[in-house]
Amino acid sequence: MKSALIVYGGWSGHDPEECAAIYRRWLHEDGYSVRTATETSAFADPSIHDLSLIVPIYTMSKIEKEEVENLTKAVQNGVGLAGHHGGMSDAFRESVDYQFMVGGQWVAHPGNIIDYTVDVAKPDDPIMAGIKSFPYTSEQYYMHVDPSIEVLATTTFSGEHAPWIEGVVMPVVWKHHYGRGRVFHMTLGHRAKEFENTNMATIMRRGLNWAARPDAE
Repeated sequence: MKSALIVYGGWSGHDPEECAAIYRRWLHEDGYSVRTATETSAFADPSIHDLSLIVPIYTMSKIEKEEVENLTKAVQNGVGLAGHHGGMSDAFRESVDYQFMVGGQWVAHPGNIIDYTVDVAKPDDPIMAGIKSFPYTSEQYYMHVDPSIEVLATTTFSGEHAPWIEGVVMPVVWKHHYGRGRVFHMTLGHRAKEFENTNMATIMRRGLNWAARPDAE
């Protein structure tokens, strides 16, 4: 059986507990054994090296040196990592090792909650199969991203709220490898209610399963 760890906490504005409950239900339904933790000390546990998947939901906050060292080593050795929005890409701002692993870091959301479009960049990828570009209402994340990520969906900034970024095309969904580990991220999902969006939920659930360590390993 595949195994997953969800570590949630940090800033409460991203509904970490509610999001953890959604992930836990999905993963149980998809055949995983799932455990949860509410402290970053879980990342330092040697047993995480045996997991299939780790899901961080821990906006901002701080990660200790031994915690991030163990986490990044586990992913390099094949454990999958997947998550959404600030719970993954605005976590542990002081840790460049963590950001290197994720493949991007949040820096702004001009206009806060706004209407925008998510455009599918790789319709042939199994994670995006059958999904067309769709409207979305949330924070439109402006990211600093690793140029080596494989971008599956994007959004284009209108410039209405920050004129100097008009026309900028920004990754919304990506995947990449970090060592032997698979890493998946989606910047949507400011509040747990957004998981009610069928497109968003489908992409995220597929991404979780893609990131999980393959059974053959």
